[in-house]
Amino acid sequence: MIFSTTKKLKNMKNKITLFVSFLAGILLLASCLKDKVGDYWPDGVAGKMYATVPAFTLNTMALAPISGDQGFWFLVNIADATPPTQDITLTLAVDNSGVTKYNTLNGTSFLAYPNVQVLTPTITIPKGTRNDSIKAKVWGADAVDACSNYMTAITITSAKMADGTAVPIASNMQSFYLALPVSNPYAGDYQVFGYRIRVGVDYPVNQVETATTVNCSTIQFPTFADYPYNTVVQITQNIMVVGGVNCFACNVTVIDPGTGAPVASGQGQYATYTGDPTSAPLPVTQDVNYYNPVTKTFVLNAYYNSATPRIAYVVITRK
Repeated sequence: MIFSTTKKLKNMKNKITLFVSFLAGILLLASCLKDKVGDYWPDGVAGKMYATVPAFTLNTMALAPISGDQGFWFLVNIADATPPTQDITLTLAVDNSGVTKYNTLNGTSFLAYPNVQVLTPTITIPKGTRNDSIKAKVWGADAVDACSNYMTAITITSAKMADGTAVPIASNMQSFYLALPVSNPYAGDYQVFGYRIRVGVDYPVNQVETATTVNCSTIQFPTFADYPYNTVVQITQNIMVVGGVNCFACNVTVIDPGTGAPVASGQGQYATYTGDPTSAPLPVTQDVNYYNPVTKTFVLNAYYNSATPRIAYVVITRK
């Protein structure tokens, strides 16, 4: 009797487990087929076939700030209970309207990345299989604004069986969305050449330093010339013409690493060159605190300590 009761309880537990698993399976399937723009297949999905992009939520690939190609790939899938019995050909294309659609649905403000190419715009998934990969590339990341939010959308535009029969495309899984943030283009190693003046004494500087990222338009150097204060440089979009070159004006802040704040005794930058004119390197002009995008050089002239300023003049060139 005890054995019989235990067996019944065990069978009941198995049935409950199976029932819960069945419900979970239904919910998962329904959630996959639910579309934010209104398409929904609550029943009758068995036996139907759809062309899909499995990774249909927003993906991200950080771009190095270079002019050359940067590649990526993603999967496309034929969703069906059984593998297709015919070859299926998919056509895909860059879809800037998909970026607009994504922004509308999600309340975002992405810009369509300007340089995108689908390298495999047409692929054929062989019968008996479900998946294949789409290859694409972007380029020109050095020429776009690193502070803008970019993305691309690549959309399945058609899907057909070998006999010409159209395969439905799941509208909620039709596009591959890829955010394309551009890494800070100014971070990296630099040759720092110049000097610091302290009460009439010049301390020469000639060393390699690594600028680290603060945000998309700001970097930090580990010293103030030769002194162990940090120098934070914000590159603005304000143009300064220096020697016939359109340069970007910079804002310089001298940071005390002990507090993480601007130096308490005072700090700032000069509007024109200030320093010892007999000390190298001499400025080409009186213009200071700018970034030359042609030579990839910063020319900075700043100070800390307001009462008796310690002045630095440095030419910082990308290695």
